[in-house]
Amino acid sequence: MKQTFYPAEFEWDEKNKDKNWEKHKVKYTETEDVFFNSPIIADVDKSKILYNEERKIAYGLTNDNRLLFVIFTIRNKKIRVISSRDMSKKDRRFYEETKKVIKI
Repeated sequence: MKQTFYPAEFEWDEKNKDKNWEKHKVKYTETEDVFFNSPIIADVDKSKILYNEERKIAYGLTNDNRLLFVIFTIRNKKIRVISSRDMSKKDRRFYEETKKVIKI
């Protein structure tokens, strides 16, 4: 489950960049930080996927210690962020418990 993306390239849809800022006040640069700070990666339950691509979730920290929940996919070997927001209480609990188990 522990995964760091080096070197990481990002592919941003301009609408998603703006949407994440407008809706969740998350800058795209903060979202990118998560992938360089030992995020916890989880697969999205495939029964809930209505898309033709595999989506994943990253739980992690920004360089300013903000806890983010990021939904993304890998497209053409690049990280394509779909959504990014602050972690909910449930997300934080999962993140903290998982960090203890995998020792990050």
